[in-house]
Order: sequence, then structure tokens, then C-alpha cells
Amino acid sequence: MLAPTLYAVRRSGVDRVPADGPLVVVSNHSGFLDGPLIYCTFPRPLHFLVKRSYFETPFGVLLRGTGQIPISQATGDREALAAARAVLARGGAVGVFPEGTRGSGQVEQAEQGAAFLALQAKAQVLPVASLGTRTTGGGRDSWPRLRSRMEVVFGEPFRIDDDLGGPGRERMRRATETLRTGLAEHVRAAVAATGLALPGDTPPPSLR
Repeated sequence: MLAPTLYAVRRSGVDRVPADGPLVVVSNHSGFLDGPLIYCTFPRPLHFLVKRSYFETPFGVLLRGTGQIPISQATGDREALAAARAVLARGGAVGVFPEGTRGSGQVEQAEQGAAFLALQAKAQVLPVASLGTRTTGGGRDSWPRLRSRMEVVFGEPFRIDDDLGGPGRERMRRATETLRTGLAEHVRAAVAATGLALPGDTPPPSLR
């Protein structure tokens, strides 16, 4: 349990997490520790879609042992999506970083995978804000100092309307934008509530 052991971790909004049923957990993504942090603080089993190359590192044994799902990001990985759909079909929870890769954490763009899974499984979407996993102003590979503060804030679950009408491609675009907007708004609210800035933000005077 790396993140909660080495850092000052706090989670909030746990009561908002549905106790059962198919759930697509979406989070902003700015630091390497986002995945471990959310996994360790989530109140029910969680299966993240994880970059396939990580399974070829020393972390691979741990990732496989905890049921994480390898995915190739360069292409639409049907095998990974099928594995995620199987988890949802049995009422489980799947974790996705809609941004696709580490960035500012502000959720300015989103890939379609998370919305696709939510629609296919008729699953609820749970937005999560992961804060403090990267030094403010630091590069995407930077790690925060030991014992520094991290926050995981679980938001209100929501559903994506599956009766959007129009061509399939346009429906998926709108569904993805609905998910992206819901997550981005939750992240902004979590930043305001906790006082923890995102990597590209200017931290409050008290935190400089």
C-alpha cells in the first residue's frame, strides 16, 4: 500500500461510492501515483485499465495479482475492453483515466473508452479527483516529496443518457463530452474544497 504508507493521504466522499453494481470509475491523471492512490483508498475491489508496458516491469506481478487489466493505448484494444466489460457484467468496478495519459489533471480532453463502457454496461459513472500526486509545476514524471499531502475525493455518481439520438459517432462524442464535463467539474470543486492545486495551477499563497 505504497501511497497511504509514504504520504499523508486523506479520502473523502466515500459514502458516495455505490456499494455494488457495475461502476465505471473515472479520474483525472497528472501523476504516476494516481492509480495506486485510488486503488488503495477505494472501498470495493477495483480493476484499472493500465498501460500494457507496465505489466513488463517489476510491477507486473502486482498488477496481475490484483486483477488490473492491460491495455494498448495506441489502438482500440478490443481484448482490454472485453475484459473490462466482463468485470462490469458481473457487477464489478472498472477504473479508467479518460485523459489517456498523464497531463495537467484538468481533464481538458477525454478518450471515448470510459463512456463506451458505461453505455454498454448501463453502468453508473463515479468521478474521482486525485490531487497532490505530482509536484506543482513539476514534469509529468515528477513525484511529490515523501509525507506530502494527497487527497482522493469521490464525487456523486451519474449516468450517461443512452438515448441521445443521431448517428453512432455523434452519440459517442456527446456521451464522452458529458463524462468529461462531469469529471472536470468535480475536479475543480475538489481543488477549491481541499486547497491542493493541480500541477499547472498557481498554488494558493498559504501553500507556496
